[in-house]
Amino acid sequence: QMIDRTLDDEREIFQACTEMMETVQSIPQPVIAAVQGAAIAAGCQLVATSDLAIAADTAVFGTPGVKIGLFCSTPMVAVSRVVGRKRALQMLLTGATIDAATAADWGLINEVVPPDQVVGRAHELARAIAQASPLTLRVGKQAFYRQIDLPQSDAYAEMAEVMATNAMTCDAQEGMTAFLEKRPPEWQGR
Repeated sequence: QMIDRTLDDEREIFQACTEMMETVQSIPQPVIAAVQGAAIAAGCQLVATSDLAIAADTAVFGTPGVKIGLFCSTPMVAVSRVVGRKRALQMLLTGATIDAATAADWGLINEVVPPDQVVGRAHELARAIAQASPLTLRVGKQAFYRQIDLPQSDAYAEMAEVMATNAMTCDAQEGMTAFLEKRPPEWQGR
């Protein structure tokens, strides 16, 4: 599909991929990857970009572009941010795949489960997340991605303001009140 195309055609492919990855992290809803097979190149990028990831113990992950003369530069952005420099370079420079246990150890995924439990475990996580205020989830997810690459002192300064303004929301007030009254909160999304 990428053979004998123009430079503009190739740019269009990678711009679309970039926009999709940025959307995954900018939408207010948490995104959970459920991997049952091979997550290779952009698939590995999608796993690294997702907020959470569950994988079958038979899943494999890799950025093998170097083997075909096309370095996985866009997957490198997400992968290097979750597994670190040395591990990302090992994947990128060798093109070798890693198994699910290694992916979990390296921080690429959250959990490894048997293949028949991948979707069920992803649904369990989604149900647990869905118990929280949608407003609070949005605030938290956006804040996480804003602060993660800031210097620590800047991150603390910005996140202190986020927490202060979050504390003023109806949902935060309801949540704290419900906790003190030992009852389930009734989220209003404000």
